[in-house]
Amino acid sequence: MLSRSDPRPVEPPSLPQARGPLSAAVLDALRNGAQVLPPVDGADPFGDDLQLALYCLYELHYRGFAGVDDEREWDPALLTIRAELERVFLDALRREVPPSDDVAAELDALLMEPVDGHGVSYHLRRDGELWKLREYVAHRSLYHLKEADPQAWVIARLDGPAKAALVTVEHDEYGAGDPDRMHAHLFAEMMRALDLDAGYGAYLDAAAAETLAEVNLMSLCGLHRALRGALVGQFAAVELTSSPGSDRLVRAMRRLELPEAAIAFYDEHIEADAVHEQLVRRGVITPLLAADPELAADVVFGIRASGFLADRFGDLLLERWAAGRSALRRPLPDAPVPVPA
Repeated sequence: MLSRSDPRPVEPPSLPQARGPLSAAVLDALRNGAQVLPPVDGADPFGDDLQLALYCLYELHYRGFAGVDDEREWDPALLTIRAELERVFLDALRREVPPSDDVAAELDALLMEPVDGHGVSYHLRRDGELWKLREYVAHRSLYHLKEADPQAWVIARLDGPAKAALVTVEHDEYGAGDPDRMHAHLFAEMMRALDLDAGYGAYLDAAAAETLAEVNLMSLCGLHRALRGALVGQFAAVELTSSPGSDRLVRAMRRLELPEAAIAFYDEHIEADAVHEQLVRRGVITPLLAADPELAADVVFGIRASGFLADRFGDLLLERWAAGRSALRRPLPDAPVPVPA
């Protein structure tokens, strides 16, 4: 199907600013060739420095960066550096996330909405201001402008019914053949309607470590065949919980009287993800575990790790917003200016 929109040039993003010795070493290696990585073991596994370093290395497998040679993608030294960062991140996640192999119970728990109405989408629906909504969208652009790409890595690692069902979901994510209905395209249109920069990676320097960690989990699991079960679990966590949250965000946008171009992305997800919930649960996970029951613990890990990181991201936003502060490292122009103590 031909796009009805004029083609836009695809430009790789610029390299971000370093946030510490690890990210500085990685950025220098991307520009000039592999360097010796500073000690990794003492780094905060969820902190800005490690998460930015890991994000930049993963980005070589997506759009890359302006001025960085495409050959860096498979540079053995950079892959060695990436493995060290991944080890620290993954070990920390496994310490934080209790193990289980009860996939059915985990999926049932995902479908239970919290009775206290706590969370970013609840806050935005009730009384969130426009600057908070714009800030939320800027954070989320790090994933949604490449929506479904991390999960596409797992297609070749599946077989039979599980592969067919996952491809069906991905087909919808990519607009079911219509480029103008691709979810990444709809998100970009929403950003323009909200007067945000819709350039790929435009808010990388502004995004918090909590934002980067969520995207890094997807890339980590997608790029490792050994973590294919965890990637399916992460995908399930998103698809089973997205519809109600999208509905709340649509209600927030209508309350703020935003144009339809701003609302279309989340409006699309209300219905699409309600359908995807059943496809992922019964079409992907059921046959996957029937063929490979040993993957059950990995599926639960993917669900729980995704939830753990999502909670950290949500807590950051709600804490900063409650204090009247931006959660972006570089606040948007309409964010409140902190009052000096």
